[in-house]
Amino acid sequence: MNIFGIGLPEMAVIMAVALLVFGPKKLPEIGRSMGKAIRGFQDASQEFQDEFKKEASQLEEAVKTTAELERKQINAVEKVEEV
Repeated sequence: MNIFGIGLPEMAVIMAVALLVFGPKKLPEIGRSMGKAIRGFQDASQEFQDEFKKEASQLEEAVKTTAELERKQINAVEKVEEV
């Protein structure tokens, strides 16, 4: 088990120190607030990814539309030049 590059022994030492510093009554509250903070970060990250994908697809659609218009213009110019 390796979380953020910290192994199980290091995690046990951190938890023991946290228990000594904060006490058994505050530790669940701190864990809960850290969990909420991490969840909020994950939600914000997912929202950013969704927004990025949406913008990328809109940009891709705009590029496709522009390419089609340019192709039609080139074909029209070629037809005019043939005449």
